Amino acid sequence: MAQRESTFLSMTATLFVVTFVAAAILGFIYDLTKADIELSKQKAQEEAIKSVLPVFETLGDSYKILPEGSSDSLEFFPAYDANKQLVGTAVKTYTKNGFSGFISIMAGLSPEGNITGYEVLDHKETPGLGSKMNQWFRDETKTSQNIIGKNPATSKFQVSKDGGDIDAITASTISSRAFLEAIVRAHQTYQHAAENAEANTNQPKEGGQL
Repeated sequence: MAQRESTFLSMTATLFVVTFVAAAILGFIYDLTKADIELSKQKAQEEAIKSVLPVFETLGDSYKILPEGSSDSLEFFPAYDANKQLVGTAVKTYTKNGFSGFISIMAGLSPEGNITGYEVLDHKETPGLGSKMNQWFRDETKTSQNIIGKNPATSKFQVSKDGGDIDAITASTISSRAFLEAIVRAHQTYQHAAENAEANTNQPKEGGQL
């Protein structure tokens, strides 16, 4: 009996040591590569911003806005030409309703609210199905599925199956709904922010008038 207890304790101790060493190695590797990973993500984000917007000279300071009814903020990146005129705003938006959950998208909006471009930053949708969203919704040869140049304020950004104006990815209605939800979230938040800013600008100062 003593021999069995000794063997069990030895196995337990060995397993603990192996687990501890493995965790230490993984932690060391993570610390070693964390900076490179963050740099890679930052570079990918910068490339996405350039991709979804018209040509611009400078980026303004980014800012975050919490959409109505949401718990996570969207991040906005305003872009300006050489004359300091706004040419568009990139919006890092998201949805949690993809077929496999979370989808992150960088969407470009003109000052008028038209979609100037988009890049899917992160997703876990089914390869060959939902994963097609990165190209499907900007196919210039398919006007019924292409969202570039359209405005969610004047076009119904829902899949045609739900009565909308956009054709869903074949056999991937859930992914398509989620994608369009993220785009609409970006547009609505942008529009509400612009309307609030305009309202604040037009408010008369105390003792004055418009």
